[in-house]
Amino acid sequence: MSRAPDTRARIEAAALALFAEKGVDGTSTRDIAKAVGVTEGALYRHFASKDELARALFLSRYGGFAAGVEEIRAKAEPFPPTVAALVRFFYAAFDADPDAFAYVLVTQHDHLGGMAADAPENVVAALARTLADAMARGEIAQGDVALVSALALGLVVQPAIFRLYGRLPQPPSAYAEEVTRAVLAAVGARM
Repeated sequence: MSRAPDTRARIEAAALALFAEKGVDGTSTRDIAKAVGVTEGALYRHFASKDELARALFLSRYGGFAAGVEEIRAKAEPFPPTVAALVRFFYAAFDADPDAFAYVLVTQHDHLGGMAADAPENVVAALARTLADAMARGEIAQGDVALVSALALGLVVQPAIFRLYGRLPQPPSAYAEEVTRAVLAAVGARM
């Protein structure tokens, strides 16, 4: 039985943790290999470069976040329950894998160029569509969709950042109701 899939998964897990902690630029292939307990050569049998590994990790996780947002959006519920479901979704993702959450939604991705915007499934675009639809239905105040998206996403992500840095005593899921109310207030939801 081949250990290749297991090794690849261990490489991805170690790289994800290191990228979330130190950033892609601050992490070397040697760091990743050491964390996995393999040689750098073994790492290169699975990924041609650190950048390829970073891109693969980003796209696989980012696509999952975007698909989750789209799934919630597709239910076409009124805006307040949709926001509550989105907040719970993001915080469940944080609780399940803080490293993936941090890498995809917190870490700055200068090394990826415009990859997030060009990804087939895009978290920000899905969120913007959700907000634009709510504006069109008169459920929230009219506004610049890009700005409102930034504000809403910031309100959701910032508690996770505070948790990562030890500034909140509980995981963000413990604050989901408060965050939902804050997002609804910030976007001018009509209740």
